[in-house]
Amino acid sequence: MPRDIRCDRWATACGSLNVELMDISPAGSSPLLVLWDVDGTLINNGGVSKEAYAGGFTALTGRVLEHPVITDGQTDPAIMRSLLVRHGIEPTPELLAQVDDVMPAALEALVPRLRERGHAQPGAREAIAALARQAGVVQSVLTGNIAPNGYTKLAAFGLHASLDFEVGGYGSDSEVRADLVNAARRKATSKYGVPFDPVSTVLIGDTPRDVEAGRVGGAYVIAVATGEYDAEQLLAEGADIALSDLRDTDLVVRTVLAARLRRSVA
Repeated sequence: MPRDIRCDRWATACGSLNVELMDISPAGSSPLLVLWDVDGTLINNGGVSKEAYAGGFTALTGRVLEHPVITDGQTDPAIMRSLLVRHGIEPTPELLAQVDDVMPAALEALVPRLRERGHAQPGAREAIAALARQAGVVQSVLTGNIAPNGYTKLAAFGLHASLDFEVGGYGSDSEVRADLVNAARRKATSKYGVPFDPVSTVLIGDTPRDVEAGRVGGAYVIAVATGEYDAEQLLAEGADIALSDLRDTDLVVRTVLAARLRRSVA
């Protein structure tokens, strides 16, 4: 087994990773919905996200940020709720409803800085492109960012072209990240006219909150140790498989397609 992958559950899937890329066609096997986390998984934002939250907070309240931004894999509304509470401001539904209005402009103003200080994660571009060549695979995102900001971050590094942002799960869908897998699945099923059930859904992320969202949504969870958490920690949180990073494109593709084996052993 390659030294940069660790397997926990679904030993059958883990054992398949050394075989040739399977031939998948819409007629021969079910479609796969692959949901990528954004920050930490596909890109490193260089700390610019926290600056965007600071700008959004000021636009929302008219006050300068006095307490640190705590992201921790939360959704944009949850992050802003935390900021409001810690600044003694009641997070009313009316105030939180404005997050979708202020955050796009706050991030857009920082795109040059994002490009300067951030970067695409090594192998991200190649992995997305390789999966886009696989029949029956629909790729989108599952992110705590509101929808416009998820697109802006990936477009800043040219990672957007092969992703269907219409069927993603976003912080603008729910404040609770664990709700987002089902939100994305419903959108994909509606758009493509085929059922995307838990067995045909894959989530790729780098934090325990990503893993939790996948587990709650019944997805096959591929963790990547590209952020603050190592492979062992992410497996302990419940990931099905953990990769060290996205550099080995063939390995990433085989790992994603191995999710189809869940249907045969279910």
